[in-house]
Amino acid sequence: MRVLIAGGGIGGLAAALACSISGNDVQLFERSPEFAEVGAGIQLGPNAIKLLHGWGLADALKSVAAFPDCLEVRSAVTGGTLGRLSLGKSAVQRYGYPYATVHRADLHGLLLAALRPYPQTTLSRNGGVDSFMQDAGGVTLQLSSGPTVHGDLLVGADGLWSRVRSQLLNDGLPIATGHLAYRALIPQAGLPPALRSGNITAWLGPKLHVVQYPVRGGEWLNVVAIVHGRVDGKLDNWNHATNAATLHAALVGMCLPLQNLIKAIDAWRLWALCRRAPMRGAHEQAKGRVALLGDAAHPMLPYLAQGAGMAIEDAAELGRCLGLRPEGGPGSDPHSDITTRLQRYARARWQRNARVQARALRNGQIFHATGVLRWGRDLTTKWGGERVLDLPWLYRNPDLTS
Repeated sequence: MRVLIAGGGIGGLAAALACSISGNDVQLFERSPEFAEVGAGIQLGPNAIKLLHGWGLADALKSVAAFPDCLEVRSAVTGGTLGRLSLGKSAVQRYGYPYATVHRADLHGLLLAALRPYPQTTLSRNGGVDSFMQDAGGVTLQLSSGPTVHGDLLVGADGLWSRVRSQLLNDGLPIATGHLAYRALIPQAGLPPALRSGNITAWLGPKLHVVQYPVRGGEWLNVVAIVHGRVDGKLDNWNHATNAATLHAALVGMCLPLQNLIKAIDAWRLWALCRRAPMRGAHEQAKGRVALLGDAAHPMLPYLAQGAGMAIEDAAELGRCLGLRPEGGPGSDPHSDITTRLQRYARARWQRNARVQARALRNGQIFHATGVLRWGRDLTTKWGGERVLDLPWLYRNPDLTS
């Protein structure tokens, strides 16, 4: 089959790799002039690491990622520890694979390199998918660069503001959450020793939280601070320039260690968080010869750290479904076979994606809790410990490699 993919981010490249491994011809279209990711860190749970290892990327990932020993949850107000979850070797013992933190650009580059051995896969820049038309003969794309392209099926991996989704589902635009994410990357060598860290720390406060963790083998520290507010400018720009004045104001009254960390960082970028409601059915993941993947299908708020993980899981399941033998044998209807495969993909993915979306929304409320809810959250985390913080239902993902 000739698989057309809209979008060259992590989800699009993962889909291209999974579909190439399963023996398909792949043509990917990226709107930007370069295949690159804006600098930011991401977390990868054992569910995603398992799939990356299955694609033969274990050594490449090990060379660019960090593997924290634990997740520590602390009060942003008092600085006290609320709970800890052992990662490192403990995560491998529990799930068979580690928990990793990685620079987004490094994971993107790793996937790009993994596609080079597949001559049937082509990656095109400067030409995103503006629209498509599907019929019994296939899918025809209209590219922003001018030409049309024909293939057997289309995968919309073009992100939160997906044009493929807009045409396929016609369900409106994402909505603003009222939360702003300030993010920064800084060399750990440039920080005072007390502020350096090899682990994940989540600071929970009233109407805010801050997460920090190492990337690039631990040499850099990624920091994301999420506060309530609105951005001036386009919501679809996730890389606004900003100064830290508003962030500093939001952290007034928080503990000294957290304030010292934030004040040690000069350069911040700003991202207004937007969302969609959790998925309501398989029809939101595929229709006919068109499938959606990653944020185009199920944008994830960062409160469960699973945006990249769910896109990678989508890609693995899509590749599996497209690699299956035709059900009807010789003489069967190829159109029916493709739509059947994509429906199988959609049915396998939508409920898990919806669950993760809903849990991320809930976590956002818990992380930013005030009053009695905040008191209950802190007490539950202290008493429950690892039992509360661990997520076996998430990290023991469905078997997507068979």
